Formats: sequence, structure tokens, C-alpha cells
Amino acid sequence: MRAAVVPEPGADFEIVERDVPEPGPEEVRVAVEACGICRSDEFVVEGGYPGVNYPRVPGHEIAGTVDAVGEDVEAWESGERVGAGWHGGHCFTCEPCRRGQFLQCENAEITGLTFDGGYAEFATVPAEALAAIPDNLDAVDAAPLLCAGITTYNALRNSDARAGDLVAVVGVGGLGHLGVQYAHAAGYETVAISRSPDKESLARDLGADHFVNAAEADPAERLRELGGASVVLTTAPASDAIESVVGGLGTDGSVIVAGIPGEPVSVDAQQLVGTRGAVEGWGSGHARDSQDTLEFSALRDITPEIETFDLADVEAAYERMAANEARFRVVLEP
Repeated sequence: MRAAVVPEPGADFEIVERDVPEPGPEEVRVAVEACGICRSDEFVVEGGYPGVNYPRVPGHEIAGTVDAVGEDVEAWESGERVGAGWHGGHCFTCEPCRRGQFLQCENAEITGLTFDGGYAEFATVPAEALAAIPDNLDAVDAAPLLCAGITTYNALRNSDARAGDLVAVVGVGGLGHLGVQYAHAAGYETVAISRSPDKESLARDLGADHFVNAAEADPAERLRELGGASVVLTTAPASDAIESVVGGLGTDGSVIVAGIPGEPVSVDAQQLVGTRGAVEGWGSGHARDSQDTLEFSALRDITPEIETFDLADVEAAYERMAANEARFRVVLEP
């Protein structure tokens, strides 16, 4: 098989020929039809994440079909459509696992970091890390939903917002353009907040009821004028963007951080006390959460805006993502 390998941190990708991997007793071999390129792949390409052994094949947005199963696998059969996201498996025995908190597993695997991922024609994945892909969802659309999709969908559905509540999404990019669609489909009064006024038309097409140009207006003030937000989902990885919306919360509202900035976030405690508000974080989810995301997306016809590349063009594809030139998710088709 062909695989795109990072030989060492900071090095260019290498397209190599490898033997097709054999699944372990509790693993499934996936024939990869599509694999999204995510900013978190920088952990492999640039280094800095503990526990990554090189050479490594990145990729944690895998969509494909079951090609073979390990001898102890009963949940999956050859030919089934499956996907794998960031959460690459869990130990079942640590305290979080015993409480069903699989994403918080103390011994969790991470697809494309602790084992080889989807920048290849085949990948082996622990059976518990797989999600079924609905038949009416294309692989290239399913792949980004296994990271950007689950992160935004799962954050919103686990919030306290109810249909009709004011929900804002900060950033109309790789995560945000999906967050706006999920917020609209869930019945929220949806606000898109962006520093790019040229994204207003797209945001409204995706379901936003309101658009705030944060380059010209104070987003917190605008949210207060609309009645105060129950939830503000921040997808732009910038501290100032997060700080700018805390004052726009309504009573018991929450700012949920999904896009992680590289610097600390400062908040006015008095604002939080005044609204009984909160600033909290949200990760992605486990395999069942991924499957819920895929099923809801198929049900409501929610798909990402994507650009596709051949595996041989992985360097150009990755650089396009890293330079924020993609609109909005980059997908490899091995």
C-alpha cells in the first residue's frame, strides 16, 4: 500500500510503499476512502506531543470500509462503512472508563498519533474506536465530521441550550461553518460572529439568523441587544475572540471553547458572577458520539465545505490547511 509518512518532526512528508497491515485480535483493518487533514495533525508533523513514535502516518479523520477484522472482533464485518476519529480506543479498566467516560481514558489511544492513521490506503484501528457511516453520506463528507463535526455537534448537544435559545458561533471556518449548521438544525436562534464580513452571505446560507462583523461591532454588546446568549461556541483559536464574547452571555449562559488558542484566556470574573455564566472547554467524543454526529448530519443534510487531494499531493494539501487557505476542510482520497 501507499502511505504518507512523517519520518521525523519538522520533516517533509514521504510517500512510501508498505505492507498492508494485519489487524490485531481486537482491531479492524479499514480500506481508507477519505481522510481529512486537521490542524491537530501538526502534533505529528511538527512534533511536541508526548508519545509519538516516528516514522508516523498522521490522520484522525478516517472514512472507509472494513477490509478485515481481528479474530476477537464481533461488532464489525467486512464491507461495512466505518469511520474513526481522534479518540482511537480506550482501556475499559481505568476509573474514567469504568464510569463510561471513554474520552477521558487514562490510557487512551489517539488515531494518527499513538498509532498510524489515515494518510494511507489502509489503517488498523481498535474495534471500539469505529463508528458506522450512513449509506447516504459520502466518505469525503464523512471524514471531516469525525473531528470538526463531532467537536461542534457534541459541544452544542451537551450544552444547556434549548430550541429557541440564542446560540452564537464565533468563527465561520473549518469548525464554525459546521457549528452554524448544527445550531440552526437544532432549532436555536443562531448568531454567526466573524471578523470577515465577506462570510456573511455564507453564514446566512448555512442557517445563521444574525451575523455580527466583529471587526466593526462589539460582539458582546450585540449579543446583549439580542437578549443574551445561552451558549457561545468559540471555534476561532484566538484568546481575544473568546474574551470578546463573555460579556454577551445571558443568565446561566456558557462560553464553550472548541478552538484552542495558543495563549491564556483572561475573563472578567464580575461578568461571570453577574450572569452566573461560565467559560468551559469541550473536546470531541468517543465512537458512539461520532456515529451520532454522522447520523444527525445525514438526517439533516449537513455536510462540510471541502477540497480534495490525492495522497501523492499530501504536502500541498497539508500546507494549504496550515496556511488557512482552504475553504474549509482538506480531504485526502487515498
